[in-house]
Amino acid sequence: MSGLRAGLASGRIQRWPGAMNPLVAKLIQEIGFEGVYVSGAVVSAELGLPDIGLTTLTEVAERGRQIARVTDLPVFIDADTGFGEPLNAARTVRLLEEAGLAGCHLEDQVNPKRCGHLDGKSLVPVEDMVRRLRAAVGARRDPDFVICARTDARGVEGLDAAIDRAKAYVDAGADLIFTEALETAAEFAKFRAAVDVPLLANMTEIGKSELLSAGQLESLGYNAVIYPVTTLRLAMHAIETGLREIDRTGTQSELLDRMQTRSRLYDLLDYRAYNAFDADIFNFTVSE
Repeated sequence: MSGLRAGLASGRIQRWPGAMNPLVAKLIQEIGFEGVYVSGAVVSAELGLPDIGLTTLTEVAERGRQIARVTDLPVFIDADTGFGEPLNAARTVRLLEEAGLAGCHLEDQVNPKRCGHLDGKSLVPVEDMVRRLRAAVGARRDPDFVICARTDARGVEGLDAAIDRAKAYVDAGADLIFTEALETAAEFAKFRAAVDVPLLANMTEIGKSELLSAGQLESLGYNAVIYPVTTLRLAMHAIETGLREIDRTGTQSELLDRMQTRSRLYDLLDYRAYNAFDADIFNFTVSE
């Protein structure tokens, strides 16, 4: 059983912070989280684009490959709507498997989609999403690759409709269910009571969901939780603050105590291991 499937079956909630780049994924592993998440919203934002379905399968798969390459943790990725029709969803699964990802989620919005915590979303009919999922499951070559169905029905059709959709998606072969934009602990609990497969919670900030702790979600019976945009928001706030300071004062001298040191960066990048491996060919000194 893969690390992702084993974690979902462990009885302990799996915490998957979003990695906006491979370096963040290395830090997620070092700190001791159970997995890494690659957010479609973050991939879009790093390209300077809104999260409305503008990224391509190639762009998303390549970012997933870059992140999976640097960590031993399972990497779970946002595959939007599968980037087209059911055949596109099938190809998406094949490419993500080849890129070293451990699983992905596909959602039931129309294409182009919208960020899950925005209003004005539109859903495909249940039958269309079932075809999307069946194509994805049928294309899977690695039985350990986890296919998750995300439903955005809570904000469009209501909680009961989201539950009905989730049950249909389980029947279509989904291994994991992700219900976007549940609002309260009571809604999370109601969903857990109604759906008998592993469940994923989204604890994104500044959205529609009450921010529940990992412990609270575990007690409610959830198997995994993502923090999709947290690292990007932390980084961009710090970057903007620093750039405005330089613009105002002409120097970064007052920002040094807020920066990662060179030695810490080199430690995270494991310069010494590269140096030892390459010592017979080229040597360099690591210093602050």
